Amino acid sequence: MTLPSGKLPAEMLAQLLEGLPRRDPRVLLGPGIGRDAAVIDFGDRLLVATTDPITFATAHLGWYAVHVNANDIACMGARPAWFLATILLPEGASPELAETVFGQVLEACEALEIELVGGHTEITYRLDRAIVVGAMLGEVERQRLVRPEDARPGDALLLTKGLAIEGTAVLAREAGERLRALGMAAEAVEAAKGCIFEPGISVVREATAACEAVRVHAMHDPTEGGLATALYELAEAAAVGIEVEDGTIEVLPQTRALCEAAGLEAMGLLASGALLLAVAEEDGARAVSAIKEAGVTARRIGRVAESTAGVIISSRSHKRAVPRFARDEVARFLAEGEESSGPVSRGRKSRG
Repeated sequence: MTLPSGKLPAEMLAQLLEGLPRRDPRVLLGPGIGRDAAVIDFGDRLLVATTDPITFATAHLGWYAVHVNANDIACMGARPAWFLATILLPEGASPELAETVFGQVLEACEALEIELVGGHTEITYRLDRAIVVGAMLGEVERQRLVRPEDARPGDALLLTKGLAIEGTAVLAREAGERLRALGMAAEAVEAAKGCIFEPGISVVREATAACEAVRVHAMHDPTEGGLATALYELAEAAAVGIEVEDGTIEVLPQTRALCEAAGLEAMGLLASGALLLAVAEEDGARAVSAIKEAGVTARRIGRVAESTAGVIISSRSHKRAVPRFARDEVARFLAEGEESSGPVSRGRKSRG
């Protein structure tokens, strides 16, 4: 048996993490399904830490690395502050490639007011494309920490922006010619490429706005495996059920066009840029208003339920389980292209 590209199956990851020793009592939150970052006790302030690689994207990968790692910190209610970058370049890489990737990292750090504090760079034996592995540190006051396991039955479930910003941009940039051959209009492919900048894959602004307006119970950053996987991860982290109201999830026009051409499911497509939030029902409207005032769209898509409800999509007449995806739709599409026409760049990003 061989494992497909993408995240480890959740069941395997859970087995690997089972019984993990806890030696340091200052570790308040360690690895687990649905957890975006670790939390370490430093007194009145908490250190929040995460790491993520960029391997699906080849364009703007330094920029991606900063933003996806900053998202993880923001999902804990924390301020992303310090970044470390490991930049691995393929054999034969030009000095211009190193300068470009490094410049992208610096540009993204500047945009988010983050300090680049260290890392590592090398030309890597037998590597066929550049890879950036980021590590982000942030801090949060103890009472402002947001934990994914604190979602509770009765909470309103909110979603910002729409699906699936990052997956749409990555496929347009990495497989645009193939998408055009499948019938996606050239102008739609070009519009899809721009999704990483507008509406953008960062969720720092909306996470901050929500946390300043209300007491947010939980946040989660839908990434690999799309919104569907994120819903299951949030449910597992908090031991709850989730009920999504049919028709409430916004799918970007570019994503819809791409999925129709390529035969993909938007719910399973790499979804950085969207943010899931669980807040008390009475705080839902205020949280949505605060996020919109920050310049980001948001809407209520459902509620947190008892664990016995499962993870479902409901309408007045029907309930069905949210689909599960064994691998992200981006990885599946790129792998199918590789099988039919030779090597294609693949794969960001695995996270517990």
